[in-house]
Amino acid sequence: MHRISGGNVRWVVCGLLFLITCVNYMDRSALGLVEPMLRHVLSGDNNAALYNRHYSEIVNCFIVAYGLGFLVSGWIVDRIGAKKGLALSIMVWGLASISHAFMRTVTGFGMARFALGLGESGNFPAALKATADWFSVEERALATGMFNSGTSAASLLAPFAIPWVAVHYGWQAAFVCTGSLSLLWLALWLAFPYDRLRHEHTAVGHSSGSAPVAPRSLLSLLGERATWNFALSKALTDGVWWFYLFWLPKYFHERFKMDMSNLGLPLIVVYVGATAGSIGGGWLAGYAIKRGLTPRRGRRLALQVCALCTAVVIFVPFAHALWQAVALLCVATAAHQGWSSNLFSTPSDNFAPESVATVVGIGGAVGSLGSSAFTALVGALWTNHSLLIFFMAGLAYLIAVVLFQSRVPATQPDPLVSVSAP
Repeated sequence: MHRISGGNVRWVVCGLLFLITCVNYMDRSALGLVEPMLRHVLSGDNNAALYNRHYSEIVNCFIVAYGLGFLVSGWIVDRIGAKKGLALSIMVWGLASISHAFMRTVTGFGMARFALGLGESGNFPAALKATADWFSVEERALATGMFNSGTSAASLLAPFAIPWVAVHYGWQAAFVCTGSLSLLWLALWLAFPYDRLRHEHTAVGHSSGSAPVAPRSLLSLLGERATWNFALSKALTDGVWWFYLFWLPKYFHERFKMDMSNLGLPLIVVYVGATAGSIGGGWLAGYAIKRGLTPRRGRRLALQVCALCTAVVIFVPFAHALWQAVALLCVATAAHQGWSSNLFSTPSDNFAPESVATVVGIGGAVGSLGSSAFTALVGALWTNHSLLIFFMAGLAYLIAVVLFQSRVPATQPDPLVSVSAP
């Protein structure tokens, strides 16, 4: 297994991953941002409770497919590499995004969302494998936080761009535009000499003297406690982010009577906080590690801090003014993104790079099961019991950190450092 001296190239890779993660989240967030228009298309004016259930079913089609795709895409990425795996994923999700423009029924939108979920599931396994390829243990959480902040950057851009396109050119154009951005980035990614540059850096770097490690089997990884700590933590918390992504525009629209043209500013402010949390959470873990903590202990310290901060979302239903709710949601989304940056780094702390994508895929699949259950609850509770939704969202991280992330296994050694940056 070689040690890679990535130089500045590793940050170019990180920048590309940031861009595609941003596009990825613009694709998936388009549904929530054009939802007021879809209400009329899907006859939601006649029965609000039935429409909310139908909307949650459409959202769940994406989440279920995302989980199934995660399980397969992680295995594929570990075998064909980050570049080819990500390219395949983008091609599928770009076409799926465009297909939304041709749908007019709940079933049609469900099918389009299912295809989008299958395609988008490859983004994080491939991005995290690329991070393990290019970055040292100390830098991985920061690099992960930086590319993961693309999710928040998308949430800054999307509330302005997507409603503007939808209002001026129709809701169909919103899906065509976001899908086309994915295909444009695909052309850029295919032109980037990822494998050649990595091979050159491997050749001039320091070798550890050991042979490359073959990817571990899915069954052997399923037997690891670290796999399930990661997966079950995602099962408890992933659904909260889906809630923010797909239901916050609806919340602002219904609670504070905001139309599509005015949704942008409060959503952007919320996701500015999320962007800061994504990078800040990664920095916190790296700082703790540099101060002498082991990678696992530094990561868990950051996870515990973020879990405590997410609990403020419990108070959102009690906010009477829009900007009070926005301030609380800023803290909650920032803490979620800090949590996510560190949680996504734990597979590369515990497993060799050749198996990271598969572990991420397992976690994504289990996380999607939890997200699907949470989304179904949101659809059932939204009309009359929204307070309970925010309460569950605030407690989810605290439960996860106590059950799965509070202790460092004493029997597992610290991970091999397969990547080294100067």
